[in-house]
Amino acid sequence: MLRNFFLICALFFTATAFAQKPAEDEYPVDPDSVKQKAVPVGTITEHKFTDSTIFPGTEREYFVYLPAQYDPEEEAALMVFQDGKGYLKNVPTVFDNLIHRDEMPVTIAVFINPGVIPAAHENTLPLFNRSFEYDAVDGRYAKFLIDEILPVALKDLNVTSDPNLRALCGSSSGGIAAFVAAWNRPDSFRRVYTTVGTYVGLRGGNELPILVRKTEPKPLRIFLQDGKNDNNLYCGSWWVANQDMLASLQWAGYEVNNEWGDGGHNRKHGNAIFSKVMRWLWKDWATKPEVKTHPEKSKRDRLDMLVEGEDWELVSEGHGFTEGPAINAAGELYFSDLEQSKIWKVGTDGEVSLFKENTGHTNGLAFAVDGKTLYGCQRDPGGLVAWDTESGEMTVLATKVKPNDVVAAHDGTVYFSEPRSKKIWMIPAGGVEAKVAGEGYSGVNGVILSTDQSFVFAADYTGRFVWTGQRKKDGTLDFIQPFFHLHVPPGDLDLRSQADGMCVAEKGWLLVATAMGIQICDMPGRVHLIVPSPAGERHPSNVVLSGNTLFATCGGKVFKRKVNLDAAQAWAEPVKPAKPQL
Repeated sequence: MLRNFFLICALFFTATAFAQKPAEDEYPVDPDSVKQKAVPVGTITEHKFTDSTIFPGTEREYFVYLPAQYDPEEEAALMVFQDGKGYLKNVPTVFDNLIHRDEMPVTIAVFINPGVIPAAHENTLPLFNRSFEYDAVDGRYAKFLIDEILPVALKDLNVTSDPNLRALCGSSSGGIAAFVAAWNRPDSFRRVYTTVGTYVGLRGGNELPILVRKTEPKPLRIFLQDGKNDNNLYCGSWWVANQDMLASLQWAGYEVNNEWGDGGHNRKHGNAIFSKVMRWLWKDWATKPEVKTHPEKSKRDRLDMLVEGEDWELVSEGHGFTEGPAINAAGELYFSDLEQSKIWKVGTDGEVSLFKENTGHTNGLAFAVDGKTLYGCQRDPGGLVAWDTESGEMTVLATKVKPNDVVAAHDGTVYFSEPRSKKIWMIPAGGVEAKVAGEGYSGVNGVILSTDQSFVFAADYTGRFVWTGQRKKDGTLDFIQPFFHLHVPPGDLDLRSQADGMCVAEKGWLLVATAMGIQICDMPGRVHLIVPSPAGERHPSNVVLSGNTLFATCGGKVFKRKVNLDAAQAWAEPVKPAKPQL
């Protein structure tokens, strides 16, 4: 009897479980997924890639679809599929049909599988790289696509470099991989289709909706698909996460479309609407291929800091590593080349000339109130120095220190950071001896004064904060605390903001050069807007405002762009901003 009781219970719970399992919609067969008469058929070739240095040791299959209409004399569009082999049953036929009817451009497709590191021997498992490659919210996978596998896969094929005619697609982790690759490199890809995208807390994907809201919009066209019965696991709800992504993209003014259903974590719905999505994704491809940002649709008010239509412009290139931008009263820009041990000058006419060489690998620079004294942080042999920009003569002000960045207040006090001791040093106005102004920081790198010059801000490169210290009458610092909370790249190995050089605007905004771009903070210490560096360039090491022009040092180059911010210079009269919203 007892045995029968347990058997009945087991059958009951099994039946209940099946009864509670949500039913998925039945999707009709898409006519464009079926081979049609008189439609030319493209070819598919199979390949293997084993030469990655970005994902060392990995092996992967990839497949290349070449449409029948491909003409080597004409540039073809490109679409890249993550988890590529799973798309071979459906996508080539859809492409054949849509290309035949001119509903999408002649498009070469590359279907790429995630990497696997083969097992060391028969008693061990391979290492499956899929989550590592796909779920990471960083630029590594985009770099792998652009620099490693696509040049091999597309060798001898005439494929456009125009990002407006290059697209990405993926499902689940492959979906977030497609979005993040385009997000990081809109100079290479601008059209994205993701199904049941994994925008949850596996490797930082849950942070994307916030970053979408805070980051300057990028020229992307995005289609999202998901179902109410998608995964709901330890790392989050896929259904909720996709809705959050949609809300953020809409709020930020992106060109975005979506279709929700009742399905689970699979490609059934995504495949069923694939041809419809392709028509939307490639709409106007022949007449208006450019994918643009849409600030007029954005609900964010902080875009008013930027000038519509203005982008980064190159100021100077060919340097080793640019740093320390400083503006004098005449509006001339000086910047250092840390690697090549030089200081360069950019005149108000944009002409670039060499100011000094053999500078002892000087890093941070700052002008004094007199307009001609240029302070510099010398790495070799170390110390704070000053140049007379008229005579070129150098004076050593402080030795036995290894300063990184420097700022000179209107009252003549000079502050400089020393990362190795995690201290802020100072030379009082009229003084000659350097002394410690503040300590107790987790780290110090860039240093700047608040707009009203009552606080000294110190950026922690290794952490996620900009620290504040209030200036006392003698210039030393009090009430030191980690105040400005910065965003950290979700994929950073050490969770470092890489906060470096800074500048301030008249209304109290703090601009911080970080690994994610220029993070603009309000006076209460919150990031409102993130301005990425030029696509494909290194993140900024330092920033400075000159009037309404923002300069950024990025690797071996210097860039500028017009902004709706007014510069506040430390050598000028302090400015008291209005009380911020708390």
